[in-house]
Parts: sequence; C-alpha cells; structure tokens
Amino acid sequence: MKTNQLILSILLVGIAFGTAWAIRGQFGHEPGAAFAGMIGGAALLLVARRQDWHHKMLPVIALSAIGWGTTGMISYGMVTGYCKAPDLINSTYGFLSLFVIGGLFGLFGGGLVGLSLTSNSTTKVKWASLLAEMVAGGVITYFFLIEQVELLMTPPRNESWAICLGAGGAMVWHMLRNGHTSALRVAFYAMLGAGFGFSFGNFLQISGDLLQIHFNMWNVMEYNIGFWGGCGMAYGVFTSEWPKNEYPAGKNENSLSLLLILLIIPLLVWKDAFRVSEMMKSGFMENDPSKALFLAILTLVILALLNLIVRLKIKGKQEFGQQELMTLFVSLFCTYIIWSYLITGIFMGVVRYEQPLYVVNLLVFLLLFRKSVTPFQENHSRELFPKERWAFYFFTIIAAIILLSLVLYVIPEKLPGANIRFPS
Repeated sequence: MKTNQLILSILLVGIAFGTAWAIRGQFGHEPGAAFAGMIGGAALLLVARRQDWHHKMLPVIALSAIGWGTTGMISYGMVTGYCKAPDLINSTYGFLSLFVIGGLFGLFGGGLVGLSLTSNSTTKVKWASLLAEMVAGGVITYFFLIEQVELLMTPPRNESWAICLGAGGAMVWHMLRNGHTSALRVAFYAMLGAGFGFSFGNFLQISGDLLQIHFNMWNVMEYNIGFWGGCGMAYGVFTSEWPKNEYPAGKNENSLSLLLILLIIPLLVWKDAFRVSEMMKSGFMENDPSKALFLAILTLVILALLNLIVRLKIKGKQEFGQQELMTLFVSLFCTYIIWSYLITGIFMGVVRYEQPLYVVNLLVFLLLFRKSVTPFQENHSRELFPKERWAFYFFTIIAAIILLSLVLYVIPEKLPGANIRFPS
C-alpha cells in the first residue's frame, strides 16, 4: 500500500506539471516556464499533504517558478532538428543535447524547490551567498566554454545553456558544502526526469510525424518534459528526509512571493503574448485590431479575477492550509488553460485537438487527489529505496537516450526539418 501510494503521489505531480508545461508551449521563454513552475510547485505541496509546508506555500511556489523559469532562456529549436539528422553522430548529439537542456530545467527547478523545503528556523539556506555563487558560476562557465573554448551547442542561436550549466553547478556545490542532501536529491532526480522527458518527448514527436498522427506532437514533447520532470522532482521530495517547519513564512516573504505569483509572472506572460501588437501577428485576428484589443483586455480581466479569488481566500492570513493551497492551485491552473485557449483562437473557431485534454488532465488530477493520502504518512519513505545508485541511474538514462537515436537511425525514411551540426 505504501509503495502504491508513493507511485500515485508521484504520478499526480507529473500529470499536473506535464499539463502545465504543455500549456507553456503557447507562451514560451522564461515567463511561460515560470507560470508552469508555479503550478508544478503548488501540485507538489498539495500532494505532499504536509501542514507545515502549507504554511510556507507562497515562497515555495515562487521559488519553483524562478527555478523552472530561469532556464527558459535556453534555445533548443535547432537541437530538435539535430535528432532528425540522417547520420548517427548528429542524431545522437541532438538527443543528448536535449537531455542536457531538459536536465538543466530540472536541476534548477528541483534544486530551488528542495532548498525552499529545507529552509526553516533551524536549517538556514544562505540565499544571498547562493545567488552570488550561481551568478559567478554562470558568468565564468559561459566565458570559458563559449568565449574561450567555443563549445557551441546550437550555433548561430544563443548559448545560454552554458550560463545555466555554470549556475547549476555552483548550486550543487553550495548544497554539498552546506549539507543540503535532501535538496540535492530533488535536484538530481528532477534533472534526470526532465532530461529524459525532453529526449523521449522529441522521440515521440518525430515518431508521431512519421506515422502521420494528426495531433500536435510538439505539444506531446512539451507534456513529456513536464511529466517526467515533475515525477523526478516528486520522487526526490517524497523519498527524502525533511526538517519540520516550525513557523510560517514571514509577512514580507509572503507579500513578495504573492506579488511574484499573482502579478509579476502573469504580467510578463501577458506582455509577451497578449499585447495588441503581438496578437495582430496571429492569423485568426484577420487584421482586426478590435479583436486583438478585446482579447488583450479580456486576459487582464481574467488576471484580475485570479487576484480577487486568491486574495479573498488568504486575506489577512499568515498561516495557510489545504483549502488556501487548493484555491491557489486551481485558480492558477484555470487561468493558464483559459489564456491558452485565448492565445490560440479557440473561441474564434480555431480548434486544436490537444486543448480539451488540458481540462481532462486537471479533472483527473482532482479526482485522483481525493483518493490519495500523504506519502509521508508512515515515514519519509527512504527505507523503501535505501541505496543511492546515482551513477547507475544516470548512465542508464544516457543509454536509453542513445537507443532512441539508434531506433530513428535504422528508419530509412528521410525526416523533414533535419539540422546538421557536424557536416560530413
């Protein structure tokens, strides 16, 4: 029963985060990833059912947004094309590069979530020191790998992956030095999950195109990043030991986190997607500025409703429970779903088959959540998996990814959209 409950809990987080990441495909870049990160962080806290974590839900969700959103700066459009190359070297390079990029998403997101759960009155995380180390690590690594060695992953696109690699390495080193073992486990398993999910998701996308499946296979790839990354993060959290949080987050900490969650990140998404000038680029607008203006205003009204609902629920409170967390989770999720419908023109007759599945996934989550119990009910579950075999897990995933490239290599059909990184 204990193992079954752990599996259900992990899958619940994967379903929620996978759906949010699929929606993120309509928005992109750092803000879109951060919005999905908020939903994933809220789902994790809901499924954990730890009251002491409910009290610090706002900073945890905010840090989840920052962690999963930061790596949205990485360019990967060219990399997905490398996977379609006709030769094994370029194809394998593409799949392994996707593992690196997806892994950096998970490393950042899982790492900051883990650190936020670690931080309390007795176990302090040195946030200022961590930030300085990550900035320095990112700058130094980029200068060395890109400017000096010229280790380019996606020329002529930006090479922001090197910044994230250096910053992520600095974060890992900070965890090791300060004994944040549980946070390190979350970072590692989230890295494995998101890295595998990106590579496997692109394999599914290519396979779907080859089989001429009439579906948005790019969205399938995006779902896989979130699903496997969410599962990895949840596994790391639910199988680790965590200190009990004795006190709720401070008033200023909650206020800043709420500002980020309800205003800053949504407004950044709005700026990138719903400005009239941006909306006019959409084909369904038919060069009608009035339609674009209407949708731009409508999305702001929805954002205002999000703020109203959440703020009324938590007004004047510094200690939160499951009801406040559920209100925030559902409100964020519904806002993201409705915004995705608006940005793609579903209310103007543009039908996309994947979009009803967003609501289905949310309903599945809510139904299964009612059947779940906390995975921490009996103990912190470390006894279920007493041996850490990190090297084995890592190289098993690498072997599986190489196998994916081999499968596509033996297919004689030429794949459209192929990119070549290393000309023969």
